[in-house]
Amino acid sequence: MSKTITSKYDVSEHLRTPEEMAAYLEACMEEADGDAAFIAKALGDIARAKGMSQVARDAGVSRESLYKALSGERTPGFDTVLKVISALGLKLHPEVALIPNDAQQSAPADARTSRG
Repeated sequence: MSKTITSKYDVSEHLRTPEEMAAYLEACMEEADGDAAFIAKALGDIARAKGMSQVARDAGVSRESLYKALSGERTPGFDTVLKVISALGLKLHPEVALIPNDAQQSAPADARTSRG
């Protein structure tokens, strides 16, 4: 019986276009469930796909500190996250998140006060 040879999967090898990078980050943000280190790791994957040295230059940070910040082992400062997102050519887009209590509060005023 022959041995099966496997290799470690590296998502950065599959992020080729800005659209793929944006879709990957969006998916990671949906899955993160508030885990900032997880988002940092996703940004690190995208930075490696694009070229860590170039991203570090564009973000105005050293390559070494960028590797550490985006390793997923720590949570980088928000200023670093914003610099990296910009250096990657991406944008953050706020969106209204409907939480059950918010759905009631966002109903039109006349619907909340109507008396039947």
